[in-house]
Amino acid sequence: MNLSNSFAFIPFFATAAEAVAILVLLFIIKRRSTARISFTMFTADTLLLAVSLVGALMGGRTDGTALTIIGLLMFLTGLVVIPYLVVLATFEPKHIVTLVSHEENERIDEANRAYNAASSGADLASLTANGQADAALMAISRSFAEKASHSFAEEKGLSSLLDFVNKTVKEKTGADGAAILLVDDFEDVIAVKAFDGDFPPPYKLPDDMPHKQVRITTNFKFASFPFHDNVFGDIASSAEPELITQPELDSRIYQNGPEDFLECGSYIFVPLTTGGSVIGEIALARKKGSPLFTEDELTLATTLGEFAASSIKTVISVRELIEYNDAAKEGEIAASIQKAIVPAKLPKIDGAQLGVFLNAAEDVCGDYYDIIVSRKDRVSFVMSDIAGKGLNSLVIMIMVRAMIRLVVNSMQSAGTILSWVNRGIAGESYSNDHFGSCALINYNPEAQEIECAAGGNTPVLLIDGETGEYTRLTEEAEVIGADKTVEYKNFVQKVKSGDIIVTYTDGLVEALNSDGRQYSVEKLIEVVKSKATASGKDIAAAVKSDVKKFIGTADQHDDQSLLVIKIQ
Repeated sequence: MNLSNSFAFIPFFATAAEAVAILVLLFIIKRRSTARISFTMFTADTLLLAVSLVGALMGGRTDGTALTIIGLLMFLTGLVVIPYLVVLATFEPKHIVTLVSHEENERIDEANRAYNAASSGADLASLTANGQADAALMAISRSFAEKASHSFAEEKGLSSLLDFVNKTVKEKTGADGAAILLVDDFEDVIAVKAFDGDFPPPYKLPDDMPHKQVRITTNFKFASFPFHDNVFGDIASSAEPELITQPELDSRIYQNGPEDFLECGSYIFVPLTTGGSVIGEIALARKKGSPLFTEDELTLATTLGEFAASSIKTVISVRELIEYNDAAKEGEIAASIQKAIVPAKLPKIDGAQLGVFLNAAEDVCGDYYDIIVSRKDRVSFVMSDIAGKGLNSLVIMIMVRAMIRLVVNSMQSAGTILSWVNRGIAGESYSNDHFGSCALINYNPEAQEIECAAGGNTPVLLIDGETGEYTRLTEEAEVIGADKTVEYKNFVQKVKSGDIIVTYTDGLVEALNSDGRQYSVEKLIEVVKSKATASGKDIAAAVKSDVKKFIGTADQHDDQSLLVIKIQ
């Protein structure tokens, strides 16, 4: 085959692997009924797979450049579809239904009328005399709850709710500026999440910041504060609302002046508390020269803060629950797909005994192995460790598996095949931050010979059946999926009866015990040597037992996989 034309294979092989991935996603979508998938979609994808395979077979018979361009166009066409199908495959329809009685509707209509009256310009405090204040407050509370209910399924629902609450409280209290800050337990800070109006900052601005209103407003919109040495953190820590009408006498308020828009007027700070915990804070400001906030306005802001806290906490809790359920559902889907692509049982191989195990650290495992009996003079063994977890990494795993299975039946060497696989996935949008280690071993039982190649930290070892000495057959190389220009070396080795070939993922030899010691390659070789006369299955079982004993009660943080090939 002409070497220049051989590169035309690559986009077609990549497209074929892509078609396999699309087919898997279509089956998932159809099974979960997240969208209607017609027979036409399955037919179109099958045709894409068939055409790409035909294009690959024609690579050496016509102009390589033309075929490469056609293959790349096909590949990019399929690439557009994959992210959409992944979304459909993981989408979980969510429905929120609110049932309201006729009597409740009557009360709501009355409250809404009062709320509309308040919104049209009437002051809430002035409504107390005629008994409408409670109805108006109830209407505002309901408006918060309604906005919260609409926020559950929206991508930016929480931000939308916070903006709505912030503007409502600002309007009802007559503040010049308002902000809502939420507690970030992970970072141990309270951060601004909503902002509106003119808010003279009560904290010290950075020394190098120009005193321009736009710059200062932007700084405040993205600011966060610790729970000490500033007014926001101190009030959140105390969980008590506070009215400040003489900021120049309060050590917590920093006067940034001398510009007019930086001069502090009066402030109201209301912690957002629910279930005994502070989840955030409402901060209200009036500029110097505006009327000072009053105790009545502090009481009103505190009442509105209680309404807001309940609605905000509800949205946060529901979104956390949805995210947890989505992650759990994604994990279940990925785990079930992965289970389907790992060989259900080991095939019988002439002249070799096999042993294998795979221990997943979590439900979704980044490791996988494969055994492909392609023809009489070639049996291929794959051990791979894909970085990351979830469906995105699983798509990469499926594509690597599909591409290898498509080309191992060719006359190409293990190094060439691994290089093609690398070019097929490296540098594409779906593989950003997704890469992996992979070892490919081609065994020829007729010639008693193996050829192998490896990328990343998945090596191939040979333990001599006569001397017990071990040799690392492959060299360290770049991971697959990171750099499409990498060419993987091919290593050829004669084998004889009693020789043992071992490949594994790094989670096995880097497993830690309670003392923080690693299991190590040396420990692995020691166990293999001690069972050198046993079958491949018994050798793998002995290693699995020894690793488990070594780890003891220590937590497992990475997947552990081992493949043993004992030559008969």
